[in-house]
Amino acid sequence: MRDYYEVLGVKKNVSDAELKKAYRKLAMRYHPDRNPNDKAAEEKFKEINEAYAVLSDAEKRKQYDMFGADGFRQRFSQEDIFRGTDFSSIFNEFNMGGGNLFEHLFGGGQRRGGFSGGNPFGGFGGQGYAPSKGQDVETTVTIPFHVAYHGGKQRLSLQIPGAGRQEIEIKIPAGIEEGKKLRVAGKGSLAPGGAPGDLYVIIHIAPHPRFERHGADLEAPVTIGLTEALLGTTITVPTMEEEQKSLKVPAGVSPGTKMRIKGFGFPYMGKHEKGDLYVKIQVKLPAALTDQQRELVEKLRETGL
Repeated sequence: MRDYYEVLGVKKNVSDAELKKAYRKLAMRYHPDRNPNDKAAEEKFKEINEAYAVLSDAEKRKQYDMFGADGFRQRFSQEDIFRGTDFSSIFNEFNMGGGNLFEHLFGGGQRRGGFSGGNPFGGFGGQGYAPSKGQDVETTVTIPFHVAYHGGKQRLSLQIPGAGRQEIEIKIPAGIEEGKKLRVAGKGSLAPGGAPGDLYVIIHIAPHPRFERHGADLEAPVTIGLTEALLGTTITVPTMEEEQKSLKVPAGVSPGTKMRIKGFGFPYMGKHEKGDLYVKIQVKLPAALTDQQRELVEKLRETGL
């Protein structure tokens, strides 16, 4: 699969205005009206529209840059790619069909394989009209922290319009991020004579009592005593795995110091790599001193410590 930036002939740091300009130039060049019966131009036209649908959307572009072309296509369907993209404002400038690109391409209806199927450019040469698709349904679910880390399955009980209460199981990929939207095809509301819509599940992640997540990194506080901070020590650090890690704390460590344990953070979704675990050192000071402790501290003060 070709890189979307390469398809549009732009660099990764392209601005929105430059992106739109590059797209318009190519769309006018390869538009079917200007290249009748030219299959190569038709395929090129589909390709540049798909590239623009992704790169013109800030969130889709972020995901594309993160996962690359192959990883992005594994996570996003054709319907996801084109959802919410407004081509009409650009094609109004072409004076084609009143600016309605889909009407211009498909003769005013939703043909099989056309936009109703999720890909507005997949239906060239299709015959007849497809029944309307049911409405998509959106819901939210809060999953445990460890499920977001390891991945797993989550059961939902939902009232779906036209279908009643449904028990649905969704697959949670390891490393999923807060606010990620998962698509469950065909589990939306029903439409008479047509295909059901899709279900979109927005993921929220419950907090963990020990770990804080920062992207793919984890942070955990560990408290040591005053003498341990002054003289140095070795501590045992829990992780999200079954094993614990031993960490050597240097003498004279300052409170608030963060020490890294490489590769024990959160998984990157869809990858084998993980972020890092940062241990935040906290120093516990005694609330009161015994007479012996006070005497020793006074002697330390006399040495200039």
